[in-house]
Amino acid sequence: MAAPLRNDIRNIGIISHIDAGKTTVSERILFYAGETHKMGEVNEGEAVMDWMPQEQERGITITATSTTCRWGRFWINLIDTPGHIDFTIEVERSMRVLDGAVAILSAVEGVQPQTESVWRQADRYHVPRVCFINKMDRVGADYRAVLAGMEARLKARSVLLQLPLGNEAEFSGVIDLLAEEVLTFSAADQGKTVERRPIPPEYLDEVRIARNKLVEAAADFDDGILSDYLAGERVDAERLREAVRKGTTSCRLFPVLFGAALRNKGIQPLLDAVGSYLPSPLEIPPANGKGPGAEELKTLHCDPEAPLVALAFKVLAEEGRKLTYLRIYSGTLRNGAALLNSSRGVMEKPARMFRMHAHKREQVMAAAAGDIIAVTGLKYALTGDTLCDPDHPLILDGLVVPEPVVTLAVEAKGVEDRERLPSALEKLQWEDPTFRVHEDEETSQTILTGMGELHLEIVTDRLFREYGVAVKTGAPRVMYRETLRHAVERRELFSREVDGKLHKGEVLLRLTPLSRGEGVRILLPPEEELLLPIELRTVLEESLRQVCAAGAKTGYPLTDLEVRVIEAPYEPNITTDLGLRAAAHRGMVLAAQAGPLVILEPVMTLELVIPAEHAGRVLGSIQQKRGRVEGIESSADSEFIRAQVPLSEMFGYMTELRSATKGRGTYTMEFFRFDVAPEDIQRRFGLE
Repeated sequence: MAAPLRNDIRNIGIISHIDAGKTTVSERILFYAGETHKMGEVNEGEAVMDWMPQEQERGITITATSTTCRWGRFWINLIDTPGHIDFTIEVERSMRVLDGAVAILSAVEGVQPQTESVWRQADRYHVPRVCFINKMDRVGADYRAVLAGMEARLKARSVLLQLPLGNEAEFSGVIDLLAEEVLTFSAADQGKTVERRPIPPEYLDEVRIARNKLVEAAADFDDGILSDYLAGERVDAERLREAVRKGTTSCRLFPVLFGAALRNKGIQPLLDAVGSYLPSPLEIPPANGKGPGAEELKTLHCDPEAPLVALAFKVLAEEGRKLTYLRIYSGTLRNGAALLNSSRGVMEKPARMFRMHAHKREQVMAAAAGDIIAVTGLKYALTGDTLCDPDHPLILDGLVVPEPVVTLAVEAKGVEDRERLPSALEKLQWEDPTFRVHEDEETSQTILTGMGELHLEIVTDRLFREYGVAVKTGAPRVMYRETLRHAVERRELFSREVDGKLHKGEVLLRLTPLSRGEGVRILLPPEEELLLPIELRTVLEESLRQVCAAGAKTGYPLTDLEVRVIEAPYEPNITTDLGLRAAAHRGMVLAAQAGPLVILEPVMTLELVIPAEHAGRVLGSIQQKRGRVEGIESSADSEFIRAQVPLSEMFGYMTELRSATKGRGTYTMEFFRFDVAPEDIQRRFGLE
């Protein structure tokens, strides 16, 4: 393929709740764009975008998968993202680098819990969205309820570009409100042929009302359209399209289209909408970067001739080597070019560059600003790192990494497994910033930490299938935190002779508990007040952070805590690295223990969709789990329940919910915050 024009590039993601049809839509996009010659079906385990065995077996998307296709003059870099909350990092890192998104909503279920989560992620990165209401052919399809849910729960201003032609089993196509014609999709060639015809008379009044609402919305972004609307003059399709585009790219308007992806209806107009309403890399706000150690922001324009700046947003371990996905914000990347990994201060050299088609590759020799590619040969790059021209060092903002809250103890089964386990776990950590590994000093067990039970189940499955490492697992456990009940001060002096040299260090620390969700804040006096050399200042701060990460008593990290260094006297040639580390470590631990300490437990936001007749039983179960119901909404014969429940009460909940609702209830769970654990948990850790 020839290199794309930057104005024709569309970097988009497909986002939604699990099972709304993301991967099915992606498969149809590839088919109609000519990238594939057969539609892969999710329920048959043949979807091109779900290429991992774990995805094919479970019928869900686990990893964000990138592909490239052409639609008319547009060059679309498409990322199909997961809908399960355990893999939310895949959505997060995709949103960080995308210019637009297609939000899939089910016409039956409407705005579901994970829809809200991915919508918030897109809001955080100011990603414009086009909405596609899928499953219009299903029993119970109600697009008006979906639109109401978008307004009430997503606070999104939607605008219809189409009306559905028929509903449920009678759904046969869409009515284009701009062109004012009916579009149907031929069953003879799997929907490839789009047939156009005049609007049936029985729909004319509905179309007139809907088009007037479209003109009203467009008038907010074009004064000329406003004048024509007030004068009662007709506004042509092209002017409406430009106004809707302005509203969409500013994230103030969200165009809505309809379809039934499984029945091959509505995908081509969706592709047209991607080109017409979502921005190119030239139209998004420029990225900003900082020089290492600098505070001043520098604006990066999407210019192929400028110095190179790219963000590594995803890393895959393939046959022991890294495949790194890059979004290029400025400059041009060529094979073999020397790059600075400014996030880590090391040099990198890409070996080969590829356009990705799911897990297949097309080699390219260069890629310019605005493009998304994958490269091999980067030894040190991890998710969130900046790659740039060595002569023009810059660091881009990384991304928000959610807090992993579930742990699992694993043990290698055999001698060979024990030897291969550390290397395999390291490679899995390359890929996933929400997956952590540490060694339990008391039991010598390897402890895995992740986003949820499914997340860790996939990790252990991959250990065996991809790396040939068989492990025994314990029961999942909660990842608690420590904090202080009230403020405390402590002075600690370390003075000891080691190998004939005196090592000394002294600190006066004040530890103050913070509000829930504040994290750890370490404050050192200004350099003119704290007369430590810069290397010892760094040692002191690192030591305090290490204690916070390791915990003071239970082994769980400290959080919601301000650690203020009041004094750290310096005696030349006597105050040493070793002495300062020892004083800081001991002083911090003893101060925290004198706090006294209190255990915090993770509390989750639980969102359920259940049949109305089972609501009483489910609500009773939530209360038994120390849960607090935040709200209940009714829709047709279903109840939407939002609650906050401690994670420790939620292991195995899916089986319980299925039993309580005869298999018809679903739920999603997302970390909310850490809160004080009840007395029985405090006593379990020896804290009263």
